[in-house]
Amino acid sequence: MSNTNFTFYFIFFFPPENAIKDGSVSRAIGLCKKLVGHFSHSWKKKAALTEAQKELKLPEHSLITECPTRWGSKEKMIARVLEQMKAISQVLTGDRHARSLIPTWQDAEVLESIHKALHPLSEFTDALSGEEYVSISYLKPVLHLLATSVLAEDAADTDLTRSIKTKVLAYLNDKYSDLNTQELLDVASFMDPRFKTQYISADNLPAIKARLKTEMVESARRTHNQEKRSRTETAQNSPSAQASGGKAKKTIGSLFKTSAASSALPLPLEDVVEAELNSYLLTPVIDGEDDPLAWWKVHNIHFPRLCKMARKYLCVPATSAPSERLFSTGGNIVTCTRSSLKPAKVDMLVFLAKNL
Repeated sequence: MSNTNFTFYFIFFFPPENAIKDGSVSRAIGLCKKLVGHFSHSWKKKAALTEAQKELKLPEHSLITECPTRWGSKEKMIARVLEQMKAISQVLTGDRHARSLIPTWQDAEVLESIHKALHPLSEFTDALSGEEYVSISYLKPVLHLLATSVLAEDAADTDLTRSIKTKVLAYLNDKYSDLNTQELLDVASFMDPRFKTQYISADNLPAIKARLKTEMVESARRTHNQEKRSRTETAQNSPSAQASGGKAKKTIGSLFKTSAASSALPLPLEDVVEAELNSYLLTPVIDGEDDPLAWWKVHNIHFPRLCKMARKYLCVPATSAPSERLFSTGGNIVTCTRSSLKPAKVDMLVFLAKNL
C-alpha cells in the first residue's frame, strides 16, 4: 500500500472561480450574495418571500449563501436564486430601496449559464465524497462520462457555458495526465466487477494485467513462506512430535495418498495466477448499483489471490469532505446561545448527532 498514492482524489473538486473569471459573472454572483443578505437580515422580507412562494406555487425554500470552505456552495446559491427568481422579483418590486437588487435579464442569463455548466459537477462531487462506499474505482468512468457527455459541447450552450466546460475539462485532463495516476485509476477500475476493462484503453490493458500478475505472485509467495515457517515452528514445538520416539507404522490409506500426490504435477504459480485473472474477466459484469466489496466477499473462494488485490485497490480515498461535515455539525451545535458548553460536552453532542 505504500506505493499507492491517492492525492489525486482532491483534484475532482473543481473550484468554479478558476473557470469563471469574468466581469459579468462577478456582478451576477455579487448580486446573489446581496440578495441572500438582504432577505436574511429582514424577517419581514422572509415572511413576504414565503407568501410570494405560496402565491406563485414555488417550493418554500429559504435563500442560501455560499461558504468559501464548502465545495459547490456557490452553485447551490445560484440554483436557489434561479428557483425563487419570480418570488424575489415580486417581493422587491414594491421596495424602491431594494429594487436595484432584482436581477436583470442579463444577470439571469449569466446565472443560467453558470448553473448549466456547474450543476452536473456538483452532483458528481457529492457522489464521490462519500465515506461509506468504494469510490476510487468510479473516477475513471466519471472522467470518461464528463469528457463524452456532461462537459461535451452542446449546440444549445451559451458562449459562457461552453467556455466554462472547456476550462473545467482542460483542468481535469491536465491534473490526471500523470502516468502513475492513470495506471492506478485503471487498476482500480479493473478490480471493480461493475466496470473491469470497460474504461481501460486496449493499449494499457496488458500493462495493467502484468502489474496485477506480478503483485499476485509476490503476495502468494509471501503468504506461502509465512505459512511454511508457521507450520515448521508448530511442528517443532508440538509435544506429540517430541514424545514420539519410534517410527510410525504406515497404513494402506497413506500409501495411496502418497501415490496420488506424486502423480499430480503442480502448476507453476504464474500459470495459476494467469488462469485466475482470465477467469475473473470471463465473469459477467454486475449492476452499477451493486456493492463491489459484497461481490468480492462472495467470490473470495473462486479468486483468493485476486481478492487480496481488491482489498488493496478498492478503497475509500481520504478526503476532507467528512471532516467538513463534522465541523458543520459542530458549528450548528455551538451557537451563540450555547457558547458556554465545555469541550467534552461538545464532543459528546457531536458524536450523538453523527451516530444517532
